[in-house]
This record gives sequence, structure tokens and C-alpha cells, in this order.
Amino acid sequence: MDLLALADFSLVARYGGFGRAARAAGRPKATLSRRVAELEAALELRLFERGGRTLKLTEEGRALFERTGALLTELDETAAAIASGGDRPRGKLRVSAPLLFSQTAMGKLAAGFALKYPEVRLEVTTEDRKVDMVEEGYDLVIRVNPAPDESLVGRILLRDRLVVVASPGLARPADNRAVPAVVRGAGDRTAAWDVVAPAGRSRIVVDPVLRLSSLVMVRDAVRAGVGAGRLPISLVSHDLAVGTLVHWGDVDGPDIALWTLYPSRRLLSARVSAFLDYLKEAFPMGKPDELAAYIGA
Repeated sequence: MDLLALADFSLVARYGGFGRAARAAGRPKATLSRRVAELEAALELRLFERGGRTLKLTEEGRALFERTGALLTELDETAAAIASGGDRPRGKLRVSAPLLFSQTAMGKLAAGFALKYPEVRLEVTTEDRKVDMVEEGYDLVIRVNPAPDESLVGRILLRDRLVVVASPGLARPADNRAVPAVVRGAGDRTAAWDVVAPAGRSRIVVDPVLRLSSLVMVRDAVRAGVGAGRLPISLVSHDLAVGTLVHWGDVDGPDIALWTLYPSRRLLSARVSAFLDYLKEAFPMGKPDELAAYIGA
């Protein structure tokens, strides 16, 4: 197989079109089109469905891109490392991270990493949705309790747990009356929270009086006394320590696990390995109090 033609195909697939790929690489569009056509002819496969204004990978094209894209990247990085006299981290590193972790910790992490590895161009995108790493060009993603994915491998970065907290001025009802609650998102229709406290298990009936889109907003509203809230312990540790909030109990259920995920290939790029090591240095034990101390919560 012609590796140069394969590289041109991967370039077009990554950018989703001949024009965008040509502009990004500074190459003639006609050359890229010809090289891809030659590769299709050699493989006797159609790799792209070509429409009037659209270009879409065929099933065979997607399989080829997914299986060879990472290998081509590794070849480029190996050649660059050899040419520069070492395997130091360099190049673009794209990371997708969830909203709360990005809001509280990622800015500080990204800045520290950029200072330590100035030849790496780190780009962090904040989103809670599941992303396609190959299709969207991410090198690493950070996710909360991700579903198993055979195409990815990963490790737990941090563990956390949910607690029910409220301002000192909001008394917990002694009977089954509902307590005003601040919840995240319009989709949370939970009518009660099951909690575990030193006194045992109990149920808190809730009346959602405020729905907010981020947990930082929920914490701030709970601080203001609007209602009780379910929040990660790392986000409210400082409030509990100084008495700004009081602890009503731990939410009954599994802990929160924050994972780092990356493509399941034998060799990671130097920049991905460096970023994983940097995260491990920041949170060596992966405990909630480490994250709380890091973000000053």
C-alpha cells in the first residue's frame, strides 16, 4: 500500500473534505483528490461517498481511517522525535474534559502542563457528551463513569462521592415533609434522596425549587440558602470545614469515578504519556481530598 496516498486519505478523512484538508496542509486540492482516487483504485474500494457539497466516509473508508490513522500519527511523531534528537513531548494535544472538572481544575492543570512542556500545543474542549475520539480528533478524553468501550483503554484519575448539603439556616424536616432542593438540569425528576449518615440510612423527600445547568451553580445556590443539594464532596469540602454548609449525609450509591480514556493502541504518543503522568502527579492517590485541595474547595 502506498503510504503517501494513505496519508493523504487520512488527511482528507480527518478534515472532512478535500478543500479543508488542502488548506490545512498547504497542498493542492487536485493533488489530494488524485491521490485518494489512486488509493481507491489500488484497493478496489470506494472510500468516500461524494455528494454535491458533502464528502462522507463509506463503511470501508471509516474502517481504514480508524485502523491506520493512529499508526500514521505514530510514524510522524517517531520521525519528528528522531530528527530532533529525542522523544520529548511535542505537537498538538487535544483533550475533551467534563464541565465540572474543567471549571474547577483544568485551567490550572493546563497552565502547569504548558509551562512544563512548551513544545506541546494543548487544546482542551469542555463537554459532558460522549465523543468519538477518532472522528473528532481527540488524543485523550476525561469522563465520569464512562460506559465500557472496546476501542478505548483508560485508568481512573480520581474518585469522588456525592453528599447532601444545605446552608446552616435550612433545617432538615424531622418528618416526611419535602425540603426545598436545588437540582442540576431539567431532566432530574428524582422525588427523594437516599442518604447514609452515622445515624443510619434515611430518605429525604425533595421539592426542586431551582434547576441549574452546572454543579458550581448548584453549590452557589445552596450556599445562598435556597435549598439543599446533592454535590461532590470535593466541591464542598471547604464549606463543610468552615461551616458555610452542613452535611446531611452521603448519597447512597456507588462512588463517582473520573476516567482518562485514550485509543487502545500499544504505544502512546510522548505528549499523551506526558499528560497522563502530569495528571498522576497532581492526584497521586486519586482521592476526593486531593481534588478539593487542588481546587481550593
